[in-house]
Amino acid sequence: MAVNTYYLKARLFPTVLTSIPALILYNNFVASLYHDKLENIYTALPIITDLVFSGAIIFLLVQINRFLSKEIFQRLYFKDEINMPTTNLLLKSNNELEISIKQKIDEKIKNKFDITLLSSIEESADEPRARKLIATTVSQIRNVLRDNSLLLQHNIEYGFFRNLIGGSFLAFAISLIILISSYYTGDIATRNLGFILTSIYFLPIILSKVIINRYGKYYAKILYEQFLTI
Repeated sequence: MAVNTYYLKARLFPTVLTSIPALILYNNFVASLYHDKLENIYTALPIITDLVFSGAIIFLLVQINRFLSKEIFQRLYFKDEINMPTTNLLLKSNNELEISIKQKIDEKIKNKFDITLLSSIEESADEPRARKLIATTVSQIRNVLRDNSLLLQHNIEYGFFRNLIGGSFLAFAISLIILISSYYTGDIATRNLGFILTSIYFLPIILSKVIINRYGKYYAKILYEQFLTI
């Protein structure tokens, strides 16, 4: 149930919101090529074909958006797990968590997983090792909290915005194609639509670092808060 909820809200919803340019491109430049031929066979066939292809396009975009959001934006800003807020918060050099709270988290990690995080001196000498150890620990914590509804909600929120940004990147590129092609065809309505779409999808890209950081920190703080309650 949790997996279906995550897929629906964090993957499918942002894909639907960013699939408009791809569907416009399909309807304007692909569907028109076979509509007349299909109508000669069966009147409703073009409609059925459009529904099938549109569904297939959205499913494909779910995979592409997820890939783009993780491989481009998340890796660009966080280098996978190494620079994620979940890692940063447990660094001894990071002051976002109160010292006593961080000590409680360290103690619970040691007691539950038999993992000892590096001291401040060890961390200063080898920060990459400290980050990798924390990232490994975070995976263990997530596994323990996999059925936590509050954490799931924040994970969905983070996943939604991350995938929305990945989808906006592709939607922006397709919108540019629509905009450029409209100059060759002289279609003013399509040109205006292309301009509107490029403006809309460019905004999440511009704000991507702020959005991902903010929701990443929300998720990280909830993760450790919930970890301390078990």
